[in-house]
Amino acid sequence: MSFAPVLHSEWLKIRTLRSLLGALLALSAATTAFSAVAGVSETSDPEFDPLFMALSGVTPGQIAAISFGAMAVSAEFHGGALRLSLAAVPRRGRWFAAKATAIAVPVLAVGLVTAFTALVAARAGLGDAASGLTVGEQARGVVGCAVYLTLMALLAAGLTAVLRSGVGALSLLIPFLIVVSFVIGDVAGAATDFLPDKAGQVVLYETHDGSLGPWSGLGVTALWTAAALLAGAWSVRRRDA
Repeated sequence: MSFAPVLHSEWLKIRTLRSLLGALLALSAATTAFSAVAGVSETSDPEFDPLFMALSGVTPGQIAAISFGAMAVSAEFHGGALRLSLAAVPRRGRWFAAKATAIAVPVLAVGLVTAFTALVAARAGLGDAASGLTVGEQARGVVGCAVYLTLMALLAAGLTAVLRSGVGALSLLIPFLIVVSFVIGDVAGAATDFLPDKAGQVVLYETHDGSLGPWSGLGVTALWTAAALLAGAWSVRRRDA
């Protein structure tokens, strides 16, 4: 079977699972709502960054993104679904590539629309505080936000394939994003700049410090994601269905 029909079959799975559609809806709602609330919050902090404030809803939104990626893969490990999928597509690498593509495309599309909506909603509340943002900076923030959410969904997908459990992947990733970034970050110092969430979110700032820039930060997150997907592909190829 060629790649196109495999991709179509994987897209049908995602489109017909209500939990996955709910995760995409949660991604959009959480990101937009939290960004809108942040837009009307206090902006007197001297370190206030208007672009990140306008897109700060990505912090809860990424939880929905990784849930989407994890659930899309974990569904294959219930009720013998993976055996049926591989019976139809014996080339496991092709099947896993189609699964990853079927996850990435809707998250990227929803992420672009959501990031733009969140930016517009937050700017209405920020008012003059966001007047210094250029069109290029805002475009970079919107595109970077969508790419970041896509990479996090794929990171979760790869980890789920390795663990063969969506619950296991979420049990690792969610505490990692919350505890490491917000609790350990100030203690560990510059080392946390290369963690997938910290590195990827640099693109959401108007100005940035540290060794990573907006796109190099996303590159670091992409490397984390690529490692997870390669490990997931290896697991699918080498382990029994």
